[in-house]
Amino acid sequence: MKIVTTIEELRDQLRGQLRTAFVPTMGNLHEGHLSLMRLARRHGDPVVASIFVNRLQFGPNEDFDKYPRTFQADVEKLEKEGVYVLFAPTEKDLYPEPQEYRVQPPNDLGNILEGEFRPGFFTGVTTVVLKLFSCVQPKVAVFGKKDYQQLMIVRNMSRQFALPTEIIAAETYRADDGLALSSRNRYLSSDERAEAPQLFQTLNAVAQEVRSGHLNMFELERDAMAQLDKRGWKPDYVAVRKRIDLQPPSAGDLAEGVPLVALCAAKLGVTRLIDNLEI
Repeated sequence: MKIVTTIEELRDQLRGQLRTAFVPTMGNLHEGHLSLMRLARRHGDPVVASIFVNRLQFGPNEDFDKYPRTFQADVEKLEKEGVYVLFAPTEKDLYPEPQEYRVQPPNDLGNILEGEFRPGFFTGVTTVVLKLFSCVQPKVAVFGKKDYQQLMIVRNMSRQFALPTEIIAAETYRADDGLALSSRNRYLSSDERAEAPQLFQTLNAVAQEVRSGHLNMFELERDAMAQLDKRGWKPDYVAVRKRIDLQPPSAGDLAEGVPLVALCAAKLGVTRLIDNLEI
């Protein structure tokens, strides 16, 4: 595996490659990330991964400085997966001057759910993803469904800008007890780790209610948040939305059986976890 840090080195390495498959990451890699590398290999060649902790998507009170950085361990994992190039730029490499041009997602998608509780987050995400796509120029790029809203926003951005990159969605990789793998899981204490699967169980309970005909979404969401609160969580949201645009379903949508997704975010101790489940 070749490790490059500058855009010029990356372009030199990939010159003439027409089927590049790309997986952008912020490092601290776990089995979920590695599953993305395997999926990428099925859709293109060579596989390129990036590791870059993007300051633009962190709010002023978020954990940019504390975000776990495990570069050497990440390199060893990527080598075992047969990744061809690892692009690992410094901030100066990727942002040699202040990144004053930003990509702004539409308010009705970028400012709801995660966007409501993390203002500016998706502007940071779309800006760095567009820049990474410009650097790598991939034929396909793989994103996990765990970050459901992010996946949708990146997919819409790629389509609206007519980027020559197909966005591939990877199913959420879970531990045996159902907890979605996340780099932030390492912040959980042993007791919190034992409680953490409750988030997915809550989504499953909501989904089961919807499937059984309980279609009062406000009531379902309120009760699910109350249950999490009773167990010591601090929920930001539990929401049932239409998959197509993440807007609340109307009575007509529900009558027509429009595909839905349940999404949630909640803090357990100091750790904020997100998850979702298609219904």
